[in-house]
Amino acid sequence: MGGYIAGKAEYVENAAFRLTVPGMGKEVGPTLGVVRSLIQGFYQAPQAVNGSLKTAALGAQIFADLGFGVTPKPTEKRNDIVQCIQLENRENLISFCQGVQMGAAVDSTALPYPAPMPGYDCDIIMAAGAFVQGSSIEFSADAPLREPFAVYMQGGLNYPHGKIGLMKALQNMVNEKRIIL
Repeated sequence: MGGYIAGKAEYVENAAFRLTVPGMGKEVGPTLGVVRSLIQGFYQAPQAVNGSLKTAALGAQIFADLGFGVTPKPTEKRNDIVQCIQLENRENLISFCQGVQMGAAVDSTALPYPAPMPGYDCDIIMAAGAFVQGSSIEFSADAPLREPFAVYMQGGLNYPHGKIGLMKALQNMVNEKRIIL
């Protein structure tokens, strides 16, 4: 990457700090040594977003067909990769999240349980077996344990992984007799 910034010295300096971080300025350039990661991200982003959207639509369809409320609806226009599924009660919500964790790429043997979390007025359950902790593009599900018992499912670096995660969530709910197919 490269480029030129022309103009008054103070504006050039401001632009250099805007492209990097305060204190680094034009000494390191706009890439901070992450050119490969940036380009790789641009290259892989369309497929990852596509997989996430397909996973969300599949989850919406499955759980809508089972009678659960979903937002957005399976064929509705999407503005985000997050799928909301209203699971009706605490037990369904926990079972779903534990199933999601069972389908995780990392830590699939860990079992999430609801727990207090700062900033929330109720227990929260979070399921994610992500390669990058806190990643929102990797398949995950989290929910506050309160009405309407809505879980927020998101991501899936690729559609097959999202599909496996949904299958595991559904299978766990069947095994625990939370739903009958």
